[in-house]
Amino acid sequence: MEKSPSKLDLITEFFADFTPRQLEQLAALDELYRDWNSKINVISRKDIDHLYENHVLHSLAIAAAFEFPSGAKVLDIGTGGGFPGIPLAIYFPEVEFLLADSINKKLTVVKEVAAAIGLTNVTTRHTRVEDIKDRKFDYVVSRAVAPLKDLWQWAKPVLNKRPSEGNFPASGLICLKGGDLGQEISESRLRPRVMEIYELFPLDYYREKYLLYVHR
Repeated sequence: MEKSPSKLDLITEFFADFTPRQLEQLAALDELYRDWNSKINVISRKDIDHLYENHVLHSLAIAAAFEFPSGAKVLDIGTGGGFPGIPLAIYFPEVEFLLADSINKKLTVVKEVAAAIGLTNVTTRHTRVEDIKDRKFDYVVSRAVAPLKDLWQWAKPVLNKRPSEGNFPASGLICLKGGDLGQEISESRLRPRVMEIYELFPLDYYREKYLLYVHR
């Protein structure tokens, strides 16, 4: 079935380097998430019509700001329905992603979506991040799961100590957040690099939405 190009236009407006295979994978997300969301609610009903702007492109803000090296290992904390992990795994096919969540039925959606589009660089784990003791990661990503202080407390023990190299950032936590972050950052006692997503994607939805990066 032919996909409507309009949804992908939103992505390709900001990313010119997707392969035909990656574009196929991105295009398939619409029907897959609509189908699975009717069985297991992972995206709010009002949001499903804005999947590409509110979820896919939002997740790809990380790819717009950071380059991950081939072979890097990335943990997505509290992935829910697979954001930001699934779009990032499409963008970085040579990077390994572990998508973790404490709610197993959400991971059912993640596994089925990943399998349907042929993502071979995604695995899932039904766990709380505090219970991951057997693996280390180069980067931890997350989207609006918990306060920065808690995210860093969970991320730090599972992060490798990989220095920055060329365009590749040092190991660290990269999270997507919104709103007034002053108090949250102050309470974390961290000094994250803060980037406005609106500067990457100048669309109204991204006003007061931010990328925060704390290096290991």
